[in-house]
Amino acid sequence: MTKTDSLINFPTDFPIKVIGKPENNFQIKILEIITRHANDFDPSKAKLRFSKSNQYISLTCTIKANSKQQLDALYNDLSKFPQTIMVF
Repeated sequence: MTKTDSLINFPTDFPIKVIGKPENNFQIKILEIITRHANDFDPSKAKLRFSKSNQYISLTCTIKANSKQQLDALYNDLSKFPQTIMVF
């Protein structure tokens, strides 16, 4: 298996969870990043949860993934966002 091979059969529905600090419109900016990489994503379908202490927010979005390159670019942009703590 090479770096470009994938265990995922594309296209497929693919959930992505982003955890971060709930400040400076975190969820709006994350949804903008996701929509930029998956233009058919419907932001109203995103699932939003706050931690018990409200210090953190998680946003789960299921996109239609078309390639490994698309997912790599999306994960890269989400990880670079300053308020992001974790992407999985």
